[in-house]
Amino acid sequence: MTFSFDQVINRVGSYCTQWDYIEDRFGEKDLLPFSISDTDFKCPENMLQALHKRLKHGIFGYTRWNHDDFKGAIAAWYSERFLTEIEKKWIVYSPTVIYTISKMIELLTDEGDYVITQTPAYDAFFKVVKDNKRILSANKLKQHNGKYEIDFEDLEEKLSHAKAKVLLLCSPHNPTGRVWTKQELELVMALCKKHKVFIISDEIHMDIVRKPYHHIPILNGGQDLENICICTSASKTFNTPGLGGSYALIPNLRLREKFLLTLKNKDGLSSASTLGALGIMTGYNECASWVDELNGYIEGNMIVIKEYLEEYLPQASFHIPEATYLAWIDMTNFSYTNEKLQEALVHHGKVAIMSGETYGEGGKGYLRMNVGCPRSKVIEGLKRLRNTIEYLESRS
Repeated sequence: MTFSFDQVINRVGSYCTQWDYIEDRFGEKDLLPFSISDTDFKCPENMLQALHKRLKHGIFGYTRWNHDDFKGAIAAWYSERFLTEIEKKWIVYSPTVIYTISKMIELLTDEGDYVITQTPAYDAFFKVVKDNKRILSANKLKQHNGKYEIDFEDLEEKLSHAKAKVLLLCSPHNPTGRVWTKQELELVMALCKKHKVFIISDEIHMDIVRKPYHHIPILNGGQDLENICICTSASKTFNTPGLGGSYALIPNLRLREKFLLTLKNKDGLSSASTLGALGIMTGYNECASWVDELNGYIEGNMIVIKEYLEEYLPQASFHIPEATYLAWIDMTNFSYTNEKLQEALVHHGKVAIMSGETYGEGGKGYLRMNVGCPRSKVIEGLKRLRNTIEYLESRS
């Protein structure tokens, strides 16, 4: 079956964060957006049919997630996609991945404790650590020939700090698109075990990976899983964040029970999103071929970006990322500040591309461009980027 990822669907007027509220982040309306991490793709047809059927039922009462249909779909996905066997009892529902991360930080640390993460980093990591009154400890990634690598010497130094309690890992990594290897993950796990640091692994981008790379869940093959949890969702994969719902894998029984008590008794959030849970089950049970074609299409978008930049903006440097639908474009060869470039992109190019500084100091001089969209939009966005640079060059 072939899916129409080239189809352009007008999202304006749907209360869409990326299109309808672009002014909130960029200060101007009517920009072509490549910003927040959802896509412009319609959900798989099997999922839409399941949702339509459920809508026709017409009753949307309180919904349970703790049953074999929900857990079995997740366990089967891990077994088939990642060759990873997980125990169904590890699976817990959560409204969002960031909610899970926030609650785990609350349960595992005290105010003033350190949370380590690799930088540049997903900007929500900075916020969730700061607003939980914890201290973010940055393990800056090293870059070699365009490929980002973990600085393990620095990581161990950070882990050895007396107040270091959690490593917040992003796997695959946002924004750089790295897929951590088995050797890298094993070393991360060994160092965290040595220094008694718990690993919270955000694996929400796990399904969007280029060949020949393979995502390896951090729970894969580990013998001692008591100091690890995975927070993830099907929402990036199937473009369903608006349906609500995510899940976590928590092997540690005591921690899992604490999380569920917090979810239900403290925060009153244990009833699942009816459509969100159905979306996860249908996506994992019926839509694997759609995900395969999605990955091929995203790779095609990345190739278009690389070829376009090489032809028209050779000063920009771009390496096709191993994962995600986020293009991490190196603009450091240009003399413009991030502020000047963003001002010109917005007011002259009429295009919204995320400034790399959003993701920390290590992102200075970069752009993060969401290319989970029809190819025609990617090409138009690249033209607007080129026009912006030509405008800046003409003025200088």
